Amino acid sequence: MNAIFGVIFHFIGGFASGSFYIPYKRVKGWAWESYWLTGGLFSWLIVPPIAAWLTIPGFWEIIGNTGAATLGFAFLFGLLWGIGGLTYGLGVRYLGVSLGSSIILGLCMVFGALIPAVYYQFSQHEGKDTIEMLIGTNWGLTIMSGLLVCIIGIIICGRAGMRKEKELSAKGELSAIDPHTTSAGNSAVTTESHLSGKDEYRFGLGLLVAIVSGILSACFNFGIEAAKPMADVANNLWKAANPGQGEFLYQNNVSYVVILWGGLTTNLLWCLMLNARNKTFGDYTNTKTPIVRNIIFCALAGTMWFLQFFFYGMGESRLGNGPSSWILHMAFIILVANMWGLILKEWKGVSKKTMTTIVFGIIVILVSVLIVGYGNSLR
Repeated sequence: MNAIFGVIFHFIGGFASGSFYIPYKRVKGWAWESYWLTGGLFSWLIVPPIAAWLTIPGFWEIIGNTGAATLGFAFLFGLLWGIGGLTYGLGVRYLGVSLGSSIILGLCMVFGALIPAVYYQFSQHEGKDTIEMLIGTNWGLTIMSGLLVCIIGIIICGRAGMRKEKELSAKGELSAIDPHTTSAGNSAVTTESHLSGKDEYRFGLGLLVAIVSGILSACFNFGIEAAKPMADVANNLWKAANPGQGEFLYQNNVSYVVILWGGLTTNLLWCLMLNARNKTFGDYTNTKTPIVRNIIFCALAGTMWFLQFFFYGMGESRLGNGPSSWILHMAFIILVANMWGLILKEWKGVSKKTMTTIVFGIIVILVSVLIVGYGNSLR
């Protein structure tokens, strides 16, 4: 039952993450940096402590009594992850929701799943999965097989993306780069253009951004590992008050507060710099745009984004913070993002063969989820 509930929680988290970009489609007249920062304030600063306050009494005391090294590493990995999260937005902008998320989160999944296992192979910690365990046990090999199958699915999705670019270019449906676009890849065009999957589809530039984002985005998992002492305190306090009821579902909520301070720092500095350079500070007070409506949709997007980790923590409490939790989380995000890509008609105008390729890639990723889930049941 732990494995089943773990998979369900990871699916809910994956759905939240794979869907968070959709409310931005309703934002009108704001530059990318303006709505990204507004939504991010809810993701990184407002919602995390609210979630911790609702689930962990005295969470500020836990943070205050934590050593400087633990806080520092959690913040640092959050800072690096923040760069990955920032470039995630650009990757989705240039590749579309489905293809961008597939490549970025696929790389994030591989690095986030394997690097901690390599680290714990040389620095033994009780309850942590090592590379030796993953390649020396039936359950470990099954989980690794699921990871391999998911990578194959991502490659198939990437192949579909290249076919899409070629076919739409031949039809003249890929427009020139927006004249407001800077060398950093930011422009003052509306969100509809960002999410169209056609007006700004740039496979080469998007792929480069996606690789950087995928590698750095894995740092969030490293941050969870670094902040584990705080989660352990919350877990032990809860188990002492609730004996015999298993692991605390919300133990990671205290860790997220510190990790996301790092993400806030990166994104805040970058977006404010873009506001200054692109002269878009006026977005926040421009009465010609629906300010309140824009803030509401940004808040919705930011809250949905945070919910991915809220439910990730719940899934982790059932499966453990090993490769399986990270693989399931990423695979579900990729599945949901690809489904949104189809719903938003990002693949409209492509050939039947290309459409079949992307659907097949989605099915392969779904199979990988089943394999990883089976591996956990063997464990």
